Amino acid sequence: MTVIVSEEVLDRAIGAVLGGAVGDALGAGYEFGPAVDPATVTMRQGTATGEPAGHWTDDTAMAIAILDTAAALGTLDSSDATTMVGERFLEWSRSSPSDIGVHTRTVLRRAQRGEDLIDVAIEVQALNPTSAGNGSLMRTGPVALTHLGDRDALVSVARSMSSLTHANELCGDACVLWTLAIDHAVRTGVLAPRVGLDALPDARRAQWSLLLDEAERLPPASFTPNGYVVTALQAAWSAIVQARDAPAPFEATLRCAVSIGDDTDTVAAIAGSLIGALHGGAAIPRAWRQGLAGWPSGYRDVDLVRLAVRAVHRGRGDDEQWSRAVSFYDT
Repeated sequence: MTVIVSEEVLDRAIGAVLGGAVGDALGAGYEFGPAVDPATVTMRQGTATGEPAGHWTDDTAMAIAILDTAAALGTLDSSDATTMVGERFLEWSRSSPSDIGVHTRTVLRRAQRGEDLIDVAIEVQALNPTSAGNGSLMRTGPVALTHLGDRDALVSVARSMSSLTHANELCGDACVLWTLAIDHAVRTGVLAPRVGLDALPDARRAQWSLLLDEAERLPPASFTPNGYVVTALQAAWSAIVQARDAPAPFEATLRCAVSIGDDTDTVAAIAGSLIGALHGGAAIPRAWRQGLAGWPSGYRDVDLVRLAVRAVHRGRGDDEQWSRAVSFYDT
């Protein structure tokens, strides 16, 4: 499928990236804390990282490793791309990040090269077969951008990007569901979390359908603790459903996601990537996105915009469109 990158599609693609980063930074100030009143949620210093308000955590740093590769190579669906993402993961992990998940840290510390990561992840999974954390779902926001509309490629890439650190099949399933939902939202402006169910193995489709039903039926506060990939996805989807009729649904969704408590930065990053893909970067409060910062050192919101534009155009330079986009988001 050839996707025409209209201004609306481009804005929604940028929204998927900025939305995840804003959710991550917003949630960082409440990470591993109790439930709070959504109305009180604000950008503040990271509780686990100690970083200033607006700084993203490992969720966005790892998403940038994927986005950088997509922007540079114009694809994520190749062994070279997978290796490059792996190398970027290792580069980030060796920069002494202030926040990194236990499972992810274990995999990255055991690997010497990017091309080793998938095999190392399988070895680490074998040591704890039931481990299925949210560490790959949290970074899947940018995965759809370079392959918009190419369902086969999206399914392949969603699983390969997940498998770099998380070998559990449920982690791969969650990334497929969220990636295809983001793709659909970017292309059509319609929210459809079940669009990826038929891309899952037959044995788990009904299970995931029931899990989505549960997320729609129960209040967001039901989904805690949320370090488990399934609960994290349910928490994010429940927050989106809860806030869908709000006057400012992007802002309301992230406040709701953070208010759940526990792994707040990750749940809000997951929710932010999808709700951002639906409503676009223009819907994100300027005060939230203009303070964004984090790894790589010196990166800000405009750098995420630049990479998103290049990724959507499959690595090809589009100076005019990039300049217009950056000018809009930098004002």
